Amino acid sequence: MNKITLITGATSGIGKSCAYIFAKHKHDLILIGRRAERLEGISKDLISKYDINVLQLSFDIRNSEDVSKAIRSIPDDWKKIDILINNAGLAVGLSTIQDAEIEDWERMIDTNVKGLLYISRAVIPLMITNKRGHVINIGSIAGKEVYPNGNIYCATKHAVDALNKGMRMDLVKENIKVTQIAPGAIETEFSIVRFKGDKSRADSIYDGYQPLQPDDVAEVTYYTTTLPDHVNINDLVIMPTAQASSMVFNKSD
Repeated sequence: MNKITLITGATSGIGKSCAYIFAKHKHDLILIGRRAERLEGISKDLISKYDINVLQLSFDIRNSEDVSKAIRSIPDDWKKIDILINNAGLAVGLSTIQDAEIEDWERMIDTNVKGLLYISRAVIPLMITNKRGHVINIGSIAGKEVYPNGNIYCATKHAVDALNKGMRMDLVKENIKVTQIAPGAIETEFSIVRFKGDKSRADSIYDGYQPLQPDDVAEVTYYTTTLPDHVNINDLVIMPTAQASSMVFNKSD
């Protein structure tokens, strides 16, 4: 039987790339995303290319009731989830604490922290019942460092870093692996969302160097799932060669 991998935020970026890479390796997929039409298109393409099974769930992970209802609705055969990839996350705005919009704070906290918790709380008991599993939390270099105007986004990713460590401790006796993948600069819709659709400002973030691509992170994510049963990667930071920290880059003029 194929392994079953559940991916949140599967309609773009790292989540979408993970869907394709895990499908290529014959994983059946539970794909979660808010954009139902895009989710449908990706699912059809994956089924056609890789001859796998895909279960689509379209809802907002910020709503705890919707999360619980969706996971409960999964058919029994699909509840044998081997891998959970907590990928859904975002940054909104790049402002000082004193100038920020509280709505932006709430959106980041509700998605990056509470959404991750809601999904994890719903899925992990299924893994415990199955006596196996691997939780992968997509963090960020922003969870290791803080940079100017990154305040709340950095705080949410520091929370992911702490939650990853806590999950590892809580689940070690359950035969469940826990891994954090923390990327540096990566070219996705991330900056477009952060700058609220200002594409020229978003594109300028990547001027002068080659950032990571979603497939780079997805390949590393898949690798962490291929190791022997007795090996767990707790935490993995991945950056472009041109980036040494959240603020140090080698950029051409």
